[in-house]
Amino acid sequence: MCRISSRSLPRVATLDSKPKEKKKKQILRESIKTTNSLHDQISHFFVIMEDNKMFYVLFALLLCLQDRIYVKGQECRLIGKFDLHGFLESKNHHLIIGGMFPFHFRTILTNDTSMEEPKSPKCEGFNARSLRWARAMMFAINEINQRIDILPRITLGYQIFDTCFTISKSVEGTLSFLTGQNETHPNFRCSAGAPLAAVIGAGGSALSIATARILGLYYFPQVGYASSCSVLSDKFQFPSFTRTIPSDIYQSKGIAELVTYFGWTWVGTIAADDDYGKYGIKLFKEEVERNGVCISFSETLPRIYNKEAIDKIVGEIRKSSANIIVIFSSDIDLSALMDALAETNITGKTYISSEAWTTSALIAKPSNYKFLWGTVGFAVRKALIPSFEDFLHELHPENSTDDLVYEFWEEAFNCTWRTNKAAFYTNISSEANSAGRKRKISPELCTGKENLRSIQNTYTDVSELRLTYSVYKSVYTIANALHDLDICVKGHGPFPNNECADVLNFEPWQLMYYLKNTKFSVFSNESLKFDEFGDVDGYYDILNWQWASNESLVFSKIGRYTATGSGATFELRIDNSSIIWNTPTGLPPRSVCSESCIPGTRKGIRQGEPVCCFDCIACADGEITNETDARECIACPSDFWSNSHKNECVLKEVEFLATDEALGITLVFLAVFGASLVIAFTVIYVMYRETALVKANDRSLSFVIQISLVCTFMTSILFVGKPEEWSCMARQTTLALGFSLCLSCILGKTIVLMLAKRAAKSKVADKTKQITMKPLYQKIVAVIGLTIEVGICIAYLIIYPPWVYKNMESQNVKIILECNEGSIEFLCSMFGFDVFLAILCFITAFVARKLPDNFNEAKFITFGMLVFFIVWISFVPAYLSTRGKFKVAVEIFAILASSFGLLGCIFVPKGYIILLKPERNTEEIVGGRQATNDKSAPATSASITSEINNTTISTVVLDD
Repeated sequence: MCRISSRSLPRVATLDSKPKEKKKKQILRESIKTTNSLHDQISHFFVIMEDNKMFYVLFALLLCLQDRIYVKGQECRLIGKFDLHGFLESKNHHLIIGGMFPFHFRTILTNDTSMEEPKSPKCEGFNARSLRWARAMMFAINEINQRIDILPRITLGYQIFDTCFTISKSVEGTLSFLTGQNETHPNFRCSAGAPLAAVIGAGGSALSIATARILGLYYFPQVGYASSCSVLSDKFQFPSFTRTIPSDIYQSKGIAELVTYFGWTWVGTIAADDDYGKYGIKLFKEEVERNGVCISFSETLPRIYNKEAIDKIVGEIRKSSANIIVIFSSDIDLSALMDALAETNITGKTYISSEAWTTSALIAKPSNYKFLWGTVGFAVRKALIPSFEDFLHELHPENSTDDLVYEFWEEAFNCTWRTNKAAFYTNISSEANSAGRKRKISPELCTGKENLRSIQNTYTDVSELRLTYSVYKSVYTIANALHDLDICVKGHGPFPNNECADVLNFEPWQLMYYLKNTKFSVFSNESLKFDEFGDVDGYYDILNWQWASNESLVFSKIGRYTATGSGATFELRIDNSSIIWNTPTGLPPRSVCSESCIPGTRKGIRQGEPVCCFDCIACADGEITNETDARECIACPSDFWSNSHKNECVLKEVEFLATDEALGITLVFLAVFGASLVIAFTVIYVMYRETALVKANDRSLSFVIQISLVCTFMTSILFVGKPEEWSCMARQTTLALGFSLCLSCILGKTIVLMLAKRAAKSKVADKTKQITMKPLYQKIVAVIGLTIEVGICIAYLIIYPPWVYKNMESQNVKIILECNEGSIEFLCSMFGFDVFLAILCFITAFVARKLPDNFNEAKFITFGMLVFFIVWISFVPAYLSTRGKFKVAVEIFAILASSFGLLGCIFVPKGYIILLKPERNTEEIVGGRQATNDKSAPATSASITSEINNTTISTVVLDD
């Protein structure tokens, strides 16, 4: 029966417009003449046989004749013939399912020239794994034909072609399916057998893409069993393609999740030079780069063997520091690289495999064990098909007329089949020899008694039925779609006017409707349905290549990955304890460009290198990172500082001059000791208060000076210890008041001495005009000085009082707890007034320093003031150049030194006389009315003796 494809008419019209005008007119005339003659004959038959039962038969014949006349009128001729091999079972069957499998690895390259007729290329390199897939298709069809619940009125046959793992052979097979014969006759299907329902195949993604573009033109159903490339989900390009294997969208995301799960951030990638490899690696890179993973190298496997290209990839693997290599490729494309790696000593690399080669015996062979054990790979769902192993063993050349069976038998048992049909392989061998390849054929003849159960090869191995199971499901997918079409109830169909399609005469697009909406379960209770893109949900077993006890590799399941909705929802489960790694320690391999930056360091990007390659830079002082691989360091809060490891902010050490440390204890001891000395002198003064030396020059002022010195000594204690609000307000003011009281009283004394000096220098005639200083006036001077200082201090404390201040600027690692003195102006005013009093004391004492007394008190006060000035002048630079608690210690030292200076210069000489030279402590000697011969004793300043007019003038003021 010759039939025009449903979408062919526009194409025919296109072909009709190209002949030359003259030839076109001749063809049209012949066509019209033939058609008119035929119409006349048909009209005659209509008149004679109008009521005849043969009318409908003749009418159907007319339609066929019109097609033949149309083809003849177009002068269709054979433009090529294909050389296709496979399996055929179509007799006594209602429908045919087409299948395409790569029974061979490649085609034989020949140097064709334009001088010879082109020939369809031959194939070489038998693939026993694909034969098992084809047998799964046959097994499923036989199983369906025996079932009464699926297509009970219909039997299925099959027609299977060899794609030789090449696009050209796949296209040849596709065109043969569409035309029904081995000639290229587009748009026409001419076959006397059962109609073709759908096509299963064509194996790899690149092959299915090529065939799906052609089948999609006619909306012809195609079900892929091993084509996982994501681009096939595009229904605009491939409207009639569905598949029982998950899309690589799921696999690429799954491998990316696996890499992320184990913390590998530095990986190499290798992809086949086809759509499967390129799209798979592209999706993988996009996913892992979102997770911070970098690609060390990315190489492409040559489609045709190229030693230079293979050596380049081997070199990249060798020099790369990446220990994880992801490979998206078929086993056929990958075999050349694995053979090259087997000849090297490259070990320590862990390979992540895509489903196309995870369980391939072509890769998992003994020569590759040393570097491939420990490989982790994805594999599609596995199932043990009941009775399938027995079906595989039933294959025998004596029961078959297919050339591929003979070739398999010869490969399996290393013998030559004895029939003439083996001459076909001799032709192949001659073709191969001319192309530089030689096929080894054993001189031994096959006996026919060989038994497949006695050998173990890829064909008979049913331990990993994964793609085989996918083929099995593909057959059941088509069968269930045909069954749904067959059981359609008339008047309730899905097509216009609620019509149903005829299972024996349907259009491809009608079956596609049922194929897209089919939903069924197979023996393993797996439910199968397609989404809007013709894809199934993603399910992968994660396998680990491990050593077996018999020194072979086994594929051990270590987890699974499931995903739906293009990977939007996924679950990755890994049993880490069941993994065997190819590392010396048995731990998961590390694959990083740079080791992770520990807490306390941050990443420093290397210019011109991927972001995974970086330097670890220690955080600056005061900054931390508390996580690994931090990009920036975090500044600690103001009261905190980074620890030595820079991974934690700790409270800063608070520094102040504490009372429990050695320096603080020493200073407190000196202060107490100084105050004790002053008190001791006070006790002495009280005990000897009636003596002339104590009573001289206002005894009460001496007691007040002693009290003020005790105050200054004890004030220094306020500077020791943790600063508080009250202590900050008290210490500077009490110090200023203490010195002010002391200096005011000293000033009252020195004024009297200065006046006595003037009186000693004046003439006798002028003595009656001398100004005298009464004791009351001395006290008034002291009170005035103290009152002024008190006023300044009160204003200071009210207007701008000092407060406790955390000084964080002086030292980063410490908080210096100190007193902020508030207003510098007030502080300068307070101590400036004390300086002013000290200067007055110094001037008045300096003027009276040479009084000719037995005890010259002015000279000792002058020395006291000089010590006072020296101490505080030295204090200023020392104070400004120190920080922290030592700054406070400097101030305390200055206070103590100046206080000890005043004590030593003013009271120690008097104490010496009172205690050690009591004989000089008389009014006569102190008053200067009696000379002393004791040269060891210091002269007193209690009296001034004038030689003028042989008269002694006493200037000593004794207390009444």
